[in-house]
Amino acid sequence: MSEIVIIGAAIIDVLVRPVSASVFETGSYPAEDIRMSPGGDALNEALVLAGLGKQVQLETIVGDDMAGRFLTNECRDRGIVLRRDQVRKKIPTGINVVLVAGDGERSFLTNPGGTLRALKVTDICMPFGKEVRYLCFASIFVFPEIGEAQLAQIFSQAKAQGITVCADMTKCKCGETISDMARAFVYIDYLFANEQEAALLTGETDTEKASESLLASGAGHVIIKCGARGCLVKTTSEMYRVPVEKSIECIDTTGAGDSFVAGFIYALSEGKGLYSCAQFANRCGAEAVGMLGGTEWTYTFNEEEKR
Repeated sequence: MSEIVIIGAAIIDVLVRPVSASVFETGSYPAEDIRMSPGGDALNEALVLAGLGKQVQLETIVGDDMAGRFLTNECRDRGIVLRRDQVRKKIPTGINVVLVAGDGERSFLTNPGGTLRALKVTDICMPFGKEVRYLCFASIFVFPEIGEAQLAQIFSQAKAQGITVCADMTKCKCGETISDMARAFVYIDYLFANEQEAALLTGETDTEKASESLLASGAGHVIIKCGARGCLVKTTSEMYRVPVEKSIECIDTTGAGDSFVAGFIYALSEGKGLYSCAQFANRCGAEAVGMLGGTEWTYTFNEEEKR
């Protein structure tokens, strides 16, 4: 019985750190750390929520290959619901090679023919279960075949069932504007974006103005992720910034935004107020950057820290 549904990508990340441009100038490069980790926006969020004790259903697709079996086993071990019909025989599981620089910033090698961007609206099981209270579409603009109309279909179905709708985004890739997305955004209760994503979609370089534009598009609440500076929260009645309370050395920014969103949804599902949700989201994002890999921190985040 899952109270939270996460929709989006589930892939494998192969992380290498630290890496500089000189990696391409020699036949062998001595990295300090190379590891394989579950990845993808939706799987990252699901793993964080599961690590915090939530029952999660993951709406995604994986390939019928070694990488796909690794991910299905990981979901099974962490109690995340992944159905057998979500395995695809004719498409390989997405694998990203993540080159992490010394300051934690990343460059990606991706496989465009894999599952990373292959999700379609027909892959998502609707209507959602009667026990579902929260739905999060983990990254708007990731999937070429899920545009505004398909998002509106998913979100309106959730709203018709009384489900709280959350959505995160990446950078828009086809020149989409805020007006293009209004038909889908009107169904979103909590919309997340980082500063660059918000600026690119709205055309507003000022973060506060960008948040106002996103709210005007129909979203109920807008939360802008501002990295080490915490986040900005915008509602119809107020706007405020929530700083990061615990400073952590930045090792790897992979999955930090996903951990932020998952932390926010966790706190929301626990009945916390908006400011407290943003505080806990900041904490989860900060924990994520302190380790290599998007969700490694969840293995050491104990019950006292969660409270």
